[in-house]
Amino acid sequence: MSVQDFLTTNQAHVFSLMKKNIKHGRIAHAYLFEGDKGTGKHELSLWLAQRLFCQQVREEEPCGNCVQCKRIEMEEHPNVRVIQPEGQSIKVDQIRQLQSEFSRKGFEKGMQIFIIQQADTMNVSAANSLLKFLEEPEGEMLAILEVESLGKMLPTIQSRCQIIHFNPLNKQQLVKQLQDNGINEKSANLLASLTNSYHKAVEISEDEWFNGAKDVIEQWFLYLKKKDSQAFIYVQKAIMTIAKEKQQQQDILAILLFYFQNERNQMLQHQVSGVAANREVEIILQGQQKLAANVPFQGVAEQLSLRILFKE
Repeated sequence: MSVQDFLTTNQAHVFSLMKKNIKHGRIAHAYLFEGDKGTGKHELSLWLAQRLFCQQVREEEPCGNCVQCKRIEMEEHPNVRVIQPEGQSIKVDQIRQLQSEFSRKGFEKGMQIFIIQQADTMNVSAANSLLKFLEEPEGEMLAILEVESLGKMLPTIQSRCQIIHFNPLNKQQLVKQLQDNGINEKSANLLASLTNSYHKAVEISEDEWFNGAKDVIEQWFLYLKKKDSQAFIYVQKAIMTIAKEKQQQQDILAILLFYFQNERNQMLQHQVSGVAANREVEIILQGQQKLAANVPFQGVAEQLSLRILFKE
């Protein structure tokens, strides 16, 4: 699915509004794109940059094939900068470097664009530095700030941006799109529980770790569901072998959560009490919170298993 098709399907109002603004020359100097991860914020950011630089615009759409479009797609265009968090946050040195680069001579003619992903992770110093940049822009400049939580942005920054809200993706639509791409229903539902992004879901579906891990995690789920004591031993025997990195550990709990939520939904559909399943879902959610608080994964997984097996 092309970026245009994705935005038309999932963010029709926002996409249409942006097209009209460009057509009538009503582009703001700063936008704040707010919405859940995977709802198309970054796709629209890059589409907008391509639309403004494209050499062969067709029917109000960037061609996607000219030199300018390709350079933006590869993040190699000298007038378009994409900033991502270093570690857990956007730091003041990144904003200062951005200001320094944009103040240098030698840029290609035309607008200068900077896109800040996860802008709501900026620390206070970075936010204040960015505020000065927005208040005193040099030349023709466009700023796009992508955030999940509007409340984490300084009100003074919000007041200098045009705020664009992105609707959450429809899970059923995402599942259908994945199935149309050849992914079976079970995997499509699992992927839709892990991300709201079609492109990210396809990427995950092709990941070697994911394709091996999901079966291992499903076996852990089956042990836990049957209250089989093997579930505790299985943590050390199999789960820890696929939990080398923090992201993998988070994904393991997210996949386990999906299996239990799916079990609960099936029980409700058959008018069977889901009290036990609700409790198990709550235990896994608490495990995710502990992992986020840097409790060692093995301890989280073992305690989770014991609580489910022996009802605390």
